[in-house]
Amino acid sequence: MTPQRWARVDIIAPFTEFSLVMPISVQTCVARHIGDRKEQQDRVALFAHPTVSGVMLAVLADGMGGHSGGAMAAEQVLLKAKQNFEAFSPMHETPEHLLEGIITEAHTVIRLTRFTSEQDPHSTVVVFLLVQGKSYWAHCGDSRLYHFRQGKMLSRSCDHSLVGELQRKGRLDEAAALNHPQRNVLLSCLGSDRPPQISHGASDVLVGGDSFLICSDGLWGYFSNEELASALDAHPPREAAQWLIDRARERAEGYGDNISLALIKFVEVVAPVAHARVN
Repeated sequence: MTPQRWARVDIIAPFTEFSLVMPISVQTCVARHIGDRKEQQDRVALFAHPTVSGVMLAVLADGMGGHSGGAMAAEQVLLKAKQNFEAFSPMHETPEHLLEGIITEAHTVIRLTRFTSEQDPHSTVVVFLLVQGKSYWAHCGDSRLYHFRQGKMLSRSCDHSLVGELQRKGRLDEAAALNHPQRNVLLSCLGSDRPPQISHGASDVLVGGDSFLICSDGLWGYFSNEELASALDAHPPREAAQWLIDRARERAEGYGDNISLALIKFVEVVAPVAHARVN
């Protein structure tokens, strides 16, 4: 079966440049594909802060709920993320407070839509913040954030799912988890009757060669950690996104879910060599 090409691709690259220990260029890309579904219920976006330079937010939501319910839930996540981020002041609010507020408030908004519509909307969420040369993230559900460095995985978010819980208890390994029949059973998400489970992460040190991948299960379900790390290390964000989506479409064999991803890659900027003038 010939894989479909991208249904929609948004690109922001390079996003900005700033100095950590050395000059760093931040390259980004966001991409989505409808897969083999009738509706695209994933949402993903990158936002630059309207007044503070070097501050960026990435957000991804995988909507669930049938008909337009999932899309509506995911859209509410992006709207709340953009609203709260534009009001964010690094001098007066901690990154953790911003990220947690986005998730809890989006959960409340999605819950309220259940009373004004006939859908039962739910969504996962991952939010990633870059501020003052440091990165912070939070998530709920089984959409993931990966942190790679020079082709090696440093960390990966935990899945708030039945299979994720079995892995944490040592009853499933990574390979078995990818093919488990209950892989999509979530223990927490936005819009459910219980408050969302929120997990946080952070990295105080970012260097050239670091990269972050945020993606829905429509992508990560077809790759090992090593494959993802290698793809991001070998290619710029746009080419990496293209390669990953194409491979996921091939491996889905006509049964693929919606795909969404955001890539953030840090590249060292080599300063020009000053040559001595010879008279």
